[in-house]
This record gives sequence, C-alpha cells and structure tokens, in this order.
Amino acid sequence: MLRSGAVNVIRAMMGGLRPVIRARRAIFGPRRPTWTLELETVAEVLRRSANLSTVLPLQIQRRVIDPPRPVTKPMREVDMKPVDAGGVSAEWFSQPASDSTRVILYLHGGGYSTGSINSHRDFLARLCIASGMRVLAADYRLAPEHPFPAQLEDSHRVYRWLIEELGIHPEHIVIGGESAGAGLTLSTLVSLRDAGLPLPAGGVLVSGWFDLDSRSTSMQFNSHFDFVTRIGIRTMAKRFAPRSEHSNPLVSPVHADMRGLPALLIQVGAAETLLDDNLRVAEAARSAGVEVKLEVWPDMIHAWHVFAPMLEEGRRAIARIGEFVKERTALADPAGLDAKRL
Repeated sequence: MLRSGAVNVIRAMMGGLRPVIRARRAIFGPRRPTWTLELETVAEVLRRSANLSTVLPLQIQRRVIDPPRPVTKPMREVDMKPVDAGGVSAEWFSQPASDSTRVILYLHGGGYSTGSINSHRDFLARLCIASGMRVLAADYRLAPEHPFPAQLEDSHRVYRWLIEELGIHPEHIVIGGESAGAGLTLSTLVSLRDAGLPLPAGGVLVSGWFDLDSRSTSMQFNSHFDFVTRIGIRTMAKRFAPRSEHSNPLVSPVHADMRGLPALLIQVGAAETLLDDNLRVAEAARSAGVEVKLEVWPDMIHAWHVFAPMLEEGRRAIARIGEFVKERTALADPAGLDAKRL
C-alpha cells in the first residue's frame, strides 16, 4: 500500500495527469460527488502506482515508499528523537508544550511489509500538534523477514516499556494506527486484555486492514476509486502469515472477541475497498459493549490522512483524532491514578 513517504513522487506524477483529469471532469464530472480536481488526481496517481507496485520486488517497493523526505511545516515544528523502546526501534515526536504524561503509541501502516517512521513523519508531526501530547512511533519488524507474531511482540514490548520503564499510566496512553497498523492496534488491544495487562485509554483505527482475506463487497465496488486492491492484499497477506493463520483473531482481528476493550475511534473513507471490514469491526465492538465512535468520511480513499499536505480532509481527520485522544486521556484523574498505584 502506497504511503505518505511517496508524497513528493505523487506530486511529480500529478503534474502530468492533472490536464487529462481536468478534461475528463469537464465532460463527465467528478468520479465521486465531492472530489476536487486535486483529490481526484491524487486518487488516480495512487491507483496507477499501486497497480505497478504489485509487480515490483519488495525492496524496490520499500525504496519507493521511503524516498528522501521533503521537510514540511509540521515537521519543522516538532522535535524528533530516536529511542530504544524496550528493544524496539522507535521515535519520539514532541513539542516543548506537549503533555509529557500522556502518549499516543502509533503503529504505522504498510501491509506489515512496507512503511516506516520515515514514511509517516509529516503525519506523525501533525498528530503530535493536534493532540498536544507526545507521539511514540514504533518501527516494528516487517514481514516476510519477520512474519507474525513479530509485529505483535514488538507492540507489546513498546507498550510495556512505556508503563514499566517510563511510568506512564495506561489511562494516559492511546494506541493508534492506520491500515495494517490499525489491524495491529486492534490485535494489540485484544492480546493485552487476554494477557491480563492494564489497557490503554483508547484505540484509534484508521482505514483498518482487519481481515487478511478481505472478500467484502466494498473490495469490489470501490476498486474503481481506491488504490488498495485484492491482488495487493493477497500479496501482503502471504508475506505476513500462512493461510492457515488467517482466521486467527490476532492475525485478522475482525474475528476477535472484543469484550472489555477500551473506547475506539474508527475512521474510514466511503470510497475505500476496506470499508466493509471497518464497518464489521465497529458493529462487533458495539455488540460486545465497547464504546465506538465510527466516522465514515464521504468519498475518501484509503488512509487519506497521510496525504494531509495535499488534502484538507486529511488535516481535518487528524484534528478529530486529536480531539478523541484528548477526551479519552482527560477522563483519568492523576490523583486517583496515583492512589491506585500505592
């Protein structure tokens, strides 16, 4: 799945496609009701790039997604500091005014086999600014070199490091991620509960890949708009886990028992091929008594947040995440938390 790390590549490709799309729109109108010329051009570039990427060797895919990074205004406004988080490579994103007692643990997307902190720097910086707290981004191990459960082991290590080494209250942590990172976020919450560990204040699931098989209706009907394809899903699923593991609720958390999980914010685009999987997770969580805030954004494509430098909708969606994590972590009273620890 193409990520924000390729924003500069996308911009270069957009220049050639924009006149063609402008002419097409003049005759047929926008492909989706609310699509601007900018969004329609971004979507078209992503679809073409995704189709090409499925035939490229994995190492080339990773280099395409992680080219030299243009420094954006949000990136200039935050401090970025690498850290060893319980044996897992990670990076802090913070500002002088960031609340040091509250943390967003972020798990990036990329189909479990591509993507990195580097490919998400602009997004992570924006998330830090919007939330007013520190963001800890984990560079968990990637498949196929490190298949399941390596990613889950890494997310556990980082979470425990925050609590046991830094003394961050679980109620002051929110775990989040987009795409495969959202799937890993949900799997992490389920496995923390099953292990009897204290749960964080909430979870943020953006454009989640929750079902490795992804055979939903939206996978077919939204394939004309979105850049996540069934072929791409199958390729990444093979790297991550054998077919015999696809129904494992920690591999495909759409199958998980969600009782007892913290509140969830689920954001998904109405034009996404993964739309139905996100709706299934929202319904299952609500049926299990979990507080769910489901936001289906009209006409948005997969993980539109990471294209925030070009899309106003991405900037607004990140602002909504900031509101959610502030709300969830504010519910915990520091004095009461200290008393519970004594």
